[in-house]
Amino acid sequence: MITQTANKFTPDYVISPGEILEETLEARGIKKKEFAERCGLSDKTVSLIIHGKAPVLPETAIQFERVLGVSAAIWNNLEAAYRLHHANKAEQDKLNTQRQWAKRFPVNELAKRGFIEKPDDAIDAVRKLLNFFAVASIEIWEKRYASMLVAYRHSPSFKSAPEAVATWLRIGELVAERIETAPYSRDTFLAALNQIRSLTSSSDFEHKMKTLCQEAGIALVFVPEFKNTRLSGATRWLTKDKALIILSLRHKRDDHLWFSFFHESAHILHHGKKETFLDEKDTPESDQEKEADAFAADFLIPAKSYRDFIKNKIFSEKSIRLFAEQQGIAPGIIVGRLQRDKQITYGSLNHLKRVFEFKTEIS
Repeated sequence: MITQTANKFTPDYVISPGEILEETLEARGIKKKEFAERCGLSDKTVSLIIHGKAPVLPETAIQFERVLGVSAAIWNNLEAAYRLHHANKAEQDKLNTQRQWAKRFPVNELAKRGFIEKPDDAIDAVRKLLNFFAVASIEIWEKRYASMLVAYRHSPSFKSAPEAVATWLRIGELVAERIETAPYSRDTFLAALNQIRSLTSSSDFEHKMKTLCQEAGIALVFVPEFKNTRLSGATRWLTKDKALIILSLRHKRDDHLWFSFFHESAHILHHGKKETFLDEKDTPESDQEKEADAFAADFLIPAKSYRDFIKNKIFSEKSIRLFAEQQGIAPGIIVGRLQRDKQITYGSLNHLKRVFEFKTEIS
């Protein structure tokens, strides 16, 4: 079957309503002065309109209709098209000076994941990024992300590129917008966390985990990381009744996944709604991050049970599996905790950890 592709014609010029007016007056033999008098306008106003220096206002369009018999809607449409054309031209010129800004973002990867169409050129990349972030200009983008950018650029320990981080967060926001949640309830979320903890040994936990979060007012989103980021998770409030947790599966092992989830959950339970929390490993932690780490560690493995377990220093596969069964959690979580606490080396017993992969780009 033969198909025909329609090419969209986008002219780089537009005829002003003033040009149409001048041609109409000449064709009808009407002098500009006479026309101005019949419309109740000054000669100067008509001259400015003809030369494109003054707009055809709605009330002026009605006057033109009465004198010339050409619909006011036509004059309004001509005016709108003319002004929009010049606004687009000015915007194009401005974007042309901002091409370097777009190069700081993972544009190709965004297109690959289907969040933007592949840009035609560098200028189009700027335009598509602004649309992606839902902001009208780079200045507004900088303002919205100013506090985050300042923090990153002044932190010698932060390893992630701020623009890549902002892009990753924005994807999480866009996916979360499609997730309907109940109004946030702290009690419901705490109950959900206990149920989610019991899912750590399950191989089919994702749907149930997300549903429990939704019922508590949390949108849980998995977003693969970008190059130049080292983030395991992030938390922020989208509204006063809806929170967002993003997980990257950065290390792809179950101990990291579950620790990251409960770490982010601590931010929702214990920290402010106006902040964005980003979990980047291997950087000095704030008091809030340390508190979140402690919450995750103790929620997964109660402190007393863990202390009793490590007293004997017997960390065999059998003892770990038994302890994990007693605690009702995956053995990989025990291994990860022992490794972080340097009870065993990071190479020991990793076969007890499960490895996860993304089936799709976004889930």
